[in-house]
Amino acid sequence: MSSMDFVKDMDGYKEIENDIKVLRKYARDYSAMRGNVKSIIDMLHPYRLHLRVSEIREETPSTKTLRLVSVNNYLPPFQAGQYINVFVDITGVRTSRPYSISSSPAQRGYYDITVRKVEDGFVSNYLLEEVKVGQVLESTAPAGNFYYNPLFHGNDLVFLAGGSGITPFMSMIREVTDRDIDRKIHLVYGSQFEDDVIFQDELEDRSRRHENFSYNLVLSSPPDGYKGLKGFITEGLLKQVLGDIKNKMFYICGPKPMYTFCMAELEKLGIEARKIRLEISGPPKDITAEPGWPRGLDASTVFKVKIRNGKTINAKAGEPLMVSLERAGIVVEAMCRSGECSMCRTKLLDGKVFHPQAVKLRKSDRDFGYIHPCVAYPIQDLEIML
Repeated sequence: MSSMDFVKDMDGYKEIENDIKVLRKYARDYSAMRGNVKSIIDMLHPYRLHLRVSEIREETPSTKTLRLVSVNNYLPPFQAGQYINVFVDITGVRTSRPYSISSSPAQRGYYDITVRKVEDGFVSNYLLEEVKVGQVLESTAPAGNFYYNPLFHGNDLVFLAGGSGITPFMSMIREVTDRDIDRKIHLVYGSQFEDDVIFQDELEDRSRRHENFSYNLVLSSPPDGYKGLKGFITEGLLKQVLGDIKNKMFYICGPKPMYTFCMAELEKLGIEARKIRLEISGPPKDITAEPGWPRGLDASTVFKVKIRNGKTINAKAGEPLMVSLERAGIVVEAMCRSGECSMCRTKLLDGKVFHPQAVKLRKSDRDFGYIHPCVAYPIQDLEIML
């Protein structure tokens, strides 16, 4: 048997072969640029994008979709489920937030980001209330690892979404249904209120028109007389709507309490960890409630942070170090702001910080004293090197 025959027998080979055919048909042809590696890399993975807001669409009373087009008429490709990190300047503070692209990668004329209002939100309130059509925003290129992998994920997918966690799933659903891809998707979407369900009409319409996409809405605070599914996404509810769970791959995206709850329910079903994909969105809402937080340390406690060869700033214990730095006018390179991408990796010279358990800090970082300021909380006076 030749090496090529062996490769063809590997699980997922046919799926990858089909994806290559789709890319050759729809994607841009870069063969004319052969030999110019740097230019190709810069096009596929630009350092920054400048995006004009071409349309603002209200999805729910708390949520809007911003359609973003390129100022220079070029947008790099992305995989459904990825995000862009949007930079803003608000009252003299330069900061950023990652937003999943909710539009389909089947087209590259625009990126849609769908933003929900966050209580006491700094950036979300600005994007929803201040940004107008025609305004230019700066962002990173698409990034993130929360996307479909044909080698490992099979073709029977279950999406567990909560609130604005529907956004990466919407991109995946649109791609699969628009392109008629041979992939089965079952979405179970949890929301507190019926009038705050994002993409409700479109989800119902696509589930009616496409046999490979099914949709269940679960309301935790349903109105009187509501006849749909109620409560939370429990083991029993999943058994009810999914039936046989064999060979399914589960994706979870939503607020942090949802992860803890749904992971426990999937464990009851006997789902292996390798069959579960998680998208972590931002730092915890209340860091003091995280396991391992120092007993007796109040979130309002202020520590001094000395920057090697720079100034000294104040930083609250209950606030990510990156936020404190940004308030002081010090910008740290960032992408995910969830402790996953390592873009903000910073040397800790003295003192201690607290990282939540979910942070993916490399062993080498721990060994050599590097932290992720986006999810690092000072619990002593610090000295850092940027």
